[in-house]
Order: sequence, then structure tokens, then C-alpha cells
Amino acid sequence: MTESTHLHTQEPSSSQNTKSIFNLPNNLTIARILMIPLFVAIAYWPPAMGIGMPAISDNVIARVGMSEFSDSLLRHLLLTSVFIIAAITDWLDGYFARKLNVMSAFGRFLDPVADKLMVAAALIVLVQWHPNIIMAIAAIVIISREIAVSALREWMAELGNRTSVAVSYVGKLKTTFQMIAITVLLLNWESLETVGYALMVAAVILTLWSMMIYLKAAWPYLKQSG
Repeated sequence: MTESTHLHTQEPSSSQNTKSIFNLPNNLTIARILMIPLFVAIAYWPPAMGIGMPAISDNVIARVGMSEFSDSLLRHLLLTSVFIIAAITDWLDGYFARKLNVMSAFGRFLDPVADKLMVAAALIVLVQWHPNIIMAIAAIVIISREIAVSALREWMAELGNRTSVAVSYVGKLKTTFQMIAITVLLLNWESLETVGYALMVAAVILTLWSMMIYLKAAWPYLKQSG
């Protein structure tokens, strides 16, 4: 969700090493990860959540499957709420980490992982609900970009390189479009569908742009032999 402006992870100071990893920022990050199974449960198991209960017999449910109830307004409102709360915790954990000065190596590792897992889960759900080429390409591009950039960051860290890349603005813009697009599409309101797709296309373009910036910064090291 949030975008790092560096290809490397800073080494933790000795004072940071002595602090417990179970501080407020990290607990918020862990809570965001725990929201993922809740998100999936709401999306695919309405009876267990007490929502989307069909007013038809069990035999009909078995025959048509759960897709008939994907338009449940309550279900989509709950899904959207969970996603928005996760996005808010993403902002809060960074805010409290800076304010309380409890930034840790564990938090720097876990925070981007939590972000990527929630976004990936939401995209997979959306691809099933909207099985078209736009959603498929969006999911492939966004998830593939995160995998590629994560691998690039790890490789650059192994080189001990501290080169900064100017992706702060593009990365934040990409994240903004991405989060709003997913939120709009999770609502599943027909009147907002075109807006959701337009935002998703913009997010894909910005995703590719930000990845190119990372690759451009790393290219001098990638083309070296040995």
C-alpha cells in the first residue's frame, strides 16, 4: 500500500534492537494481516458470517452455488469496510512508529508484506467477481510488480547499495489510485463500475511507471558481470 523511497532497508540501531517487536505499530500491522482471512470469509462464506442468507431452499443453493448472492449489499459494505480499515492501519502504524520512535527491523519487514497480502487478496476476489481482461491484467501487473520490486530490493540490499530512487511521488500516486479503485470495485455498485475500472487502469499505468523507475535505478548494477 505505502511506497518505500529506497531500494534498501536501513540497519536497525542498537537502541531499536532492545525494544519489543510487539509494540503498537507492529501490532497494527499484525492486525492488518489477521484481517485477510476475515476478508476472505466475508467474500466467500456468507452463511458463516450471518449475512447474505438466501431466501431459498438449500437444494437451490447447492445447484446454483454462492455466486448468486455476490450482490449482497451488506456483504459488499462489510468487505469494503474491512479493506478501508486495513488501509487506515497501514497509515497509523507508520505514524505511531515515527511518533513513538519505535521503528524496528521487524516492522520494516512486516509492513510491506501485510500491504501486499491484503491487496493481492482483494485483487483475486475482484478477478473472480469481474472475470474480464481488464481485471485480469490489473491483478497480474500489480502482483507481479510487487514480486519483482521486492526481489530487486532484496538483491540491492545484498549488494550493500544505498542508492535512493525518486519514486516517492509516483509510488504514492500509484497507491492512491490502486486503493481507491479496489474500494470502488468492492462496493460492486453498477453506477460506479466505470469509475472503478478507470481508476484501476490508471493504477496499472502508474504501477508500470514506478517499476520502470526502480529498474532504471538498478540497471547499472544489473548489467554488471559477475
